[in-house]
Amino acid sequence: MIYDAVVVGSGFSAIATVGNLVELLPETASIAVVGDDPGFGRGTAYRTELYLHRLNVPAGRMSLFPDRPDAFVEWLRERKRPLGGGDFASRQDYGLYLRDSLAALLRSRKRRCRVDFIKAKASGCVERYGAALGFLLDNGGEIAGRSIVLCLGVGNAKLPFDQSQLSADAQSHIIENPWRLSWLRRVGRTDTVCILGSGLTMIDQVLALFAHGFMGKVIVLSRRGLVPLNHISHPQPAAEIDVGALPTRMSEILHALRRESRNAGDWRRVMDGLRPKTQALWLRLPDSERRRFLRHALPWWNIHRHRVAPDVFRRFESMMQSGQVSVRAGYLRNVKDAEALILHYRPRGGGVAASIQADWIVNCTGMERAGIAHSPLLQEMQHKGLVEADPLHLGLIVDAQSRIPTPIGSKVALYAVGALTAGQFWEITAVPDIRIQARKVAQAIADSVRSDHP
Repeated sequence: MIYDAVVVGSGFSAIATVGNLVELLPETASIAVVGDDPGFGRGTAYRTELYLHRLNVPAGRMSLFPDRPDAFVEWLRERKRPLGGGDFASRQDYGLYLRDSLAALLRSRKRRCRVDFIKAKASGCVERYGAALGFLLDNGGEIAGRSIVLCLGVGNAKLPFDQSQLSADAQSHIIENPWRLSWLRRVGRTDTVCILGSGLTMIDQVLALFAHGFMGKVIVLSRRGLVPLNHISHPQPAAEIDVGALPTRMSEILHALRRESRNAGDWRRVMDGLRPKTQALWLRLPDSERRRFLRHALPWWNIHRHRVAPDVFRRFESMMQSGQVSVRAGYLRNVKDAEALILHYRPRGGGVAASIQADWIVNCTGMERAGIAHSPLLQEMQHKGLVEADPLHLGLIVDAQSRIPTPIGSKVALYAVGALTAGQFWEITAVPDIRIQARKVAQAIADSVRSDHP
């Protein structure tokens, strides 16, 4: 069967795209969703069951649909979780909200297009159709669509050291994917845990550890030793930022934003004012300045931009003050296997080489970049000339409508949604951005379907 739209993926980008397609496509249309994740749409982050794992965006900005901003807050209220629009809900609740929202759309049989969920992974790509693109599935099947939406997320970044020379016992104490929370049950109450990476994932895992009765020490090692900053309980109004008036050299942009922060009285007002205009600013930057941002400014952008809920920050700060958690800045050189795991590193700023002795190493270095190398499917599509990496290797080349340029003469509409489009949009990993992008892509597909089948 050839579908009007095939959505490849099973994370938030996929659920947002499918939800909008169901609303916009005529009832004669058909959608196939290809993904092998049993928790479709919830992804790793929204499946966590620990109540301390919070969203880092206020509930009032987390509706699945941009034209219904209060939908998530209303869902919480209906389930006796009375949070306001400025509060930070649990990630588990958000995952349940996504599940319920999609289920509600699919339960409506009246005037709804056909939706088929295919639990499989697209393992290959075939060009056997004039007006459609086909995919081979790892279950032996095949599927094709006239419009294709790639919603392939990214996985955890690889650990920055070679494990091959370590003993099997040592390797069993190295946690490559911390979101498989079963590792927490194996940690001794007074063990020492070294976490590589100091971003949001690190904070989530520290909270999870201590919630499970952990009483030992956590040592965090990252290149700069920067940890995410906090939201405040009663934020002031966002500052007015005229992106068009900002310079396009990175050093001059930073100077201007620091000046705005001094005038605003709180740097969060400037970040909140810049937040909905980040894509417009990114589009103005030449590639040389984008590269300079990625090399030098990205870590500081991340800690100011991706903040944590106020109560979570207070909890983490108290652990730092008590000495339960410490953060070091340095470059990991190697890991040796002795009576414990020994991590040798070079402290940032120079100085004598140092080491950390730990019972466990946990990979919280973040997500890998959404390039082509992480996906065999994208590699094959690149080989066939169907996709191309963007110049910064953040993802794929797409246009302003999230459409992937296709070979001359091809009638297939090929789109990407989410992290794969970071090279074009940069700020495209958070719910408020992805839901708008998904709506635009779904509308373009719906317009095409109606023109083909008036």
